[in-house]
Amino acid sequence: MSEVKYVETLQDVEGYDSIVLVGHVIDEESYPDLFSPFLHGVRELKEVDASSDITVTVQGDKLIVWSPTGLLNRDYDDVRRYKDAAIKGINRALKAGKRSPILLVDNNNNNNNNNNNNNNNNNNNNNNNKADEYEDKVLVSLLGALEAVYVPIEVREAFPEKNNKVNCLGIASLQLANKEQADKLITDAVGLEYGRIITRDIGGSDPERMCPPNVESYLRETFNGTCIKMNVIAGHTSFTKDYPLFAAVDRCADKVHRHQGRIIYLEYTGDDVTTTHMFVGKGVTYDTGGADVKAGGVMAGMHRDKCGAATVAGLFGTLEKLRPHGVKVVGRLCMVRNSVGADSYVSDEIITSAAGVRVRVGNTDAEGRMAMSDPLHHTMRQALDETNPHIYTVATLTGHAVLAMGEAYSIAMDNGPARDTGHAQSLQEMGHVLGDPWEVSTIRREDYDFVQGRNEYEDVLQCNNLPSSRTPRGHQFPAAFMIRASGLDGHGVDGSTPVKYTHIDIAGSSGHFPGIPTAAPLLTLAKNIKAF
Repeated sequence: MSEVKYVETLQDVEGYDSIVLVGHVIDEESYPDLFSPFLHGVRELKEVDASSDITVTVQGDKLIVWSPTGLLNRDYDDVRRYKDAAIKGINRALKAGKRSPILLVDNNNNNNNNNNNNNNNNNNNNNNNKADEYEDKVLVSLLGALEAVYVPIEVREAFPEKNNKVNCLGIASLQLANKEQADKLITDAVGLEYGRIITRDIGGSDPERMCPPNVESYLRETFNGTCIKMNVIAGHTSFTKDYPLFAAVDRCADKVHRHQGRIIYLEYTGDDVTTTHMFVGKGVTYDTGGADVKAGGVMAGMHRDKCGAATVAGLFGTLEKLRPHGVKVVGRLCMVRNSVGADSYVSDEIITSAAGVRVRVGNTDAEGRMAMSDPLHHTMRQALDETNPHIYTVATLTGHAVLAMGEAYSIAMDNGPARDTGHAQSLQEMGHVLGDPWEVSTIRREDYDFVQGRNEYEDVLQCNNLPSSRTPRGHQFPAAFMIRASGLDGHGVDGSTPVKYTHIDIAGSSGHFPGIPTAAPLLTLAKNIKAF
């Protein structure tokens, strides 16, 4: 990852080849005084061309890029305006061949576009109501810049000379009152981006580069000698005994050595633990659909079905860098390939889960909930001995999540004990100020009814035989299935030992294909753990 430095003197500026201004207005009051000489040329150009697009000029030996956020004070504006502007501005500097840009973020809290005369004066009275939404705009902007300079692992390995898009990235803003504050910001951003790099490396790589054994090797190298503990369960015999639903998905892939499944256990323990966060991540390295094969050209992009596990793995990278106190974090990554062949598991099979629940398979393309339910059961059992536990499943689980909420939003669904704490809403609020947005869904009685066994053969039905995008409540009922199949339904609000559980569907927020994964919702999860 490229080095990030705080720019606070004119001498510091001399070491950079470009300045990317991200903000809402161009006035000297919004930026540190040392940058005043670089604003004049941009203002002159804006007088000639008042469009909101990027403006580029040259001042001495430096390229100056003005990347405006646009309006910030409307109902639907949020801090992503800064992130988007930072990505756009840094990409413009890279396009010009610059390799040492300064990211300069404004400190204008008026949140009103002075150049837009269509806004009536009544808007000005409400500007401050949105100020809190932008309190982390410098961090969000810097993370946007770091996202823009990410280089995929396949490119780094094939072309070592392309390992970094920039030599150094500078950061400056009036919002950074002193070096101590700037250093904290940089430490947080670098720690978060380190985790996001791990997430993108695993989640975005092709199904051979990040097949289950290669994910294990990558993480062993990443966490070797660190504070992160790692254990791996491998071998189909072990899966059949302790993870029978996972074993069903792995059964066909097990015949090909490089596709054999892995359950990877990660653990971070801070000092004076008061809370335990426990994650199960869906890591389907390629999803053919299994016997219910994905036909009609919809299989492309299914290497991204491992982004849930990738996000959990990346979270541990952030934990290793930022070392938060007071928390223990556990992760189980369910790395498996849903292959099609003579030994594929098929619809109508009845498999008893690790929790002793008889599951009838309804659709082999609903493999994610199968892969996670047994690790979820073992996580639940561990949670009973942990301090103040909260369990999460993180998965690119359903097309219905994209249909319901769009491509930008993670979806949080609480069980009863978690809902009593307002946890999903808390995640939504944290993500909103970090440019990592969420929507909240509710697991209802209809979802439990949907997965109820249809006859005495089975206790639960894994899925219907329609795509989730054509099934009402298609992203909610899978959570009810996992609760039932894992035995978590015995630990609801009516149980003697309630356990908080939140299911997170990131099918939309992880990013569309083709493209680079977003690493959502790592920022919110790290904030929730109080990693920064």
